Amino acid sequence: MNQSICNSSLSDAFRVSCINSTSPFLNIGSQSYQILHFFSDGVLVDFPNTTFCRQYNDLKSFGFNGNDYFGISRDNILGLYDCEDSSLCKPDCEKNIMPRCDGSAGSYPSCCYPLSDHSAWNADKRDGFSVFSQFGCRGFSSWVVLPGNQVGKRGVKLEWAVPGNSTTASCAANADIINATSVGSGIRCECQDGYVGDGFAFGGGCLKSCIKEGKEAYGKTCYSTSHGRRKTEILAGVLTSALTITSLTAIFCVLRRPMKTDIFDHPSMTNSQGNVSFQKPCTVRMFTYHELEQATKGFQDEQILIDHAGGKATLYSGTLIDGSRIAVHRLQCDSERELVEVLSRMEALHAVSHKNVPHILGWSVDSGYTPLVVYEYPANGTLGEHLFQTKDETKQGLDWHHRINIIAETGNVLAFLQSEVCPPIVHHELNANCIFLDEDLTVKLFGLELPMNVNINNKKHSDVHNFGLVLLEVITGSSSDHLPSKTALQKITSGKLEEIVDPHLYYHEQPIFRREQIEIAADLATRCIIFGSQDGKFHIGDVSRELVHIRKYGIDGRSRRCPSTHNLEETFSNSSLLQMISMSPDSIHVPARGFS
Repeated sequence: MNQSICNSSLSDAFRVSCINSTSPFLNIGSQSYQILHFFSDGVLVDFPNTTFCRQYNDLKSFGFNGNDYFGISRDNILGLYDCEDSSLCKPDCEKNIMPRCDGSAGSYPSCCYPLSDHSAWNADKRDGFSVFSQFGCRGFSSWVVLPGNQVGKRGVKLEWAVPGNSTTASCAANADIINATSVGSGIRCECQDGYVGDGFAFGGGCLKSCIKEGKEAYGKTCYSTSHGRRKTEILAGVLTSALTITSLTAIFCVLRRPMKTDIFDHPSMTNSQGNVSFQKPCTVRMFTYHELEQATKGFQDEQILIDHAGGKATLYSGTLIDGSRIAVHRLQCDSERELVEVLSRMEALHAVSHKNVPHILGWSVDSGYTPLVVYEYPANGTLGEHLFQTKDETKQGLDWHHRINIIAETGNVLAFLQSEVCPPIVHHELNANCIFLDEDLTVKLFGLELPMNVNINNKKHSDVHNFGLVLLEVITGSSSDHLPSKTALQKITSGKLEEIVDPHLYYHEQPIFRREQIEIAADLATRCIIFGSQDGKFHIGDVSRELVHIRKYGIDGRSRRCPSTHNLEETFSNSSLLQMISMSPDSIHVPARGFS
């Protein structure tokens, strides 16, 4: 920890030591907890004063319920022992495998309860695990599932934070505030993409990260002394349509035409916001058609993840010979000119490195007018699967904290691609089934397209409208097929939001500030659907800024309705708005939804 942030209170709160052992211990009060694993948001610890592993522990054996700096994370999954009231047990949770003492896969728990569920667990009350005694439970086991693993790791995860009202709770300029979910009004600071550090203004802050001469570099080294920081623009320079298939392979390596001739002097650059980097092409793998055909089992229907653009663009799941999971985007082109445009679009996407844009691993162009693009595989399925639970019953529902993070990340990457990249990259067919999630529930947005010979502005407005529909689905937990947007908007504008909120969000059990957060999100969804279909009225950048406000200040109870250019109450009376909603989609120029 940086010396400047180490005042006495923080030093006492975050004390790690080794006690006659090479293993680190976290000291909280008079107790010492052996640290089993470090997370960016906390630590996994063992039970105190234990010399051997017990399959089940007494409800009072952990000895810590929470303080101003640590709280029992809701990432923990509990296996409860001999409970008299089985209503506590969650059937979906029981699909988790309970690890044995030696760390190997054990059996499924007879009674499983995730702390992300709010029916019995409330971190704010600091009752600890003894709260489960009211259900007649006599013991418990605790574990968390680590990213990339199917079997959990035994222990209790503690989330860390700094009190939001303390003098040290100030984030650096290039850091975002992260509100803790189990530490009262605690906060953490997280450096934005393109920066590294602890994020605290009174700590190490955030240093610029870049690649210089093939090596990682930080701080002042990343800034060019001759040109300074500038917004990077990408212009795809491609060959003309007189290319053969052999020469098409080389199209990914041709020179671009940047607006300034020296903009690609360095192997890696960052945009003016410092949150994304642009790299030269020719760093990807060239696959053969046979390799990808074998990986996708002959492009069988059961391998399909996304099917859009009238069947001309299909995303398949696949597995390479070495066992690596991949996603293969199969694109149908009608002409050589269209093929060149598609290849140029893929080159532009490859040049963008953003945490919410799936990483392109390679491609294949040896199958005529059907190029294949290979992406990293999003291991946690789609947002739609988690919300609707229609395709994969093993997918668990998402709490509001994860939902607002996912939708905020989606808005952020759309705003970036449409305002920071030239030519703009827009989506046009956005829905919950093209928002994929990785192991940490980070968004990976598939189905992107670079506009070629189209009206770009119209497509931007379609993105805003479709984003509003997705946000509505995040709130209701129902697809637009089961709950039409017209019906949902009428409920919202007539003050009956609670009738359509997803029951899994436990709306009536939430504190007032969280209910207000859901209400603000519903207001935003309504404005996206209505104004997003009108030229120049509402842009995805406006949406992203409002979502940042909701996510940053909503969880700790400080959420307030931020000023908006298009506040519903200021723009329409309820009666006139309801009349507008009652109009047909054609009469208010609502663009058609691309995905089925």
